[in-house]
Amino acid sequence: EPLPADIDLSAFRIIQEAVTNVVRHAGTSRCRVLIDQQDGQLSIEVTDSGHGSSMAGTGYGITGMRERAALLGGDFSAGPRPGGGFRVTARLPVPGPAR
Repeated sequence: EPLPADIDLSAFRIIQEAVTNVVRHAGTSRCRVLIDQQDGQLSIEVTDSGHGSSMAGTGYGITGMRERAALLGGDFSAGPRPGGGFRVTARLPVPGPAR
């Protein structure tokens, strides 16, 4: 189903930033993006199996993704995966149709 504009844009920006981080920091040429909409929520997961960066993060990418999710009443997490790589997840509530 179509998403409300604010949720659609936030989901796009979260995915865009997560993929940008893979390109800039993961040291791998691939990542996996999963998007699912069901039970009143939009779920996003971006994972990679890269080695990460040795440079300390100086940007606002993860903070920005976290803030976008929070503004919509959603959940966000980002961090290293067991065994290597990195994982970003976001769950955004999707309001039901107006009656």
